[in-house]
Amino acid sequence: MKGLFSYAETTRTITVRVSVSYLPEQSEPDRGRWFWAYHIRIENEGASAVQLINRHWVITDGRGARHSVEGEGVVGEQPMIAPGESYDYVSGCPLSTPTGQMQGSYHMVCEDGSAFDVKIPRFPLIAPVNAQ
Repeated sequence: MKGLFSYAETTRTITVRVSVSYLPEQSEPDRGRWFWAYHIRIENEGASAVQLINRHWVITDGRGARHSVEGEGVVGEQPMIAPGESYDYVSGCPLSTPTGQMQGSYHMVCEDGSAFDVKIPRFPLIAPVNAQ
């Protein structure tokens, strides 16, 4: 299943994997709107559970404009990820250009109360040429 994910980044014992898909049915190029879905898998290869508390995204459009998004958890949850387990979710990103990129981090808290940030790998948002 790891072949599904084109992008991966490991911080300490946490690996974040990403696959991204352009969604033509939710895009309106003639109105300057392109939409992508991204599937994230967070894998805990450590010896203790971690909880995802916050997320921070930096979204850059094709013109180089950067937009920062911060918030609690992901898709309304603050998942606890046990050792050897993973957590998956799917979300989406609209842009006003047919290309861009996303990257970011998750703020995690360990069972012992220590905290650290986990890097989300940078991944491109590229619409097919015929969607432009």
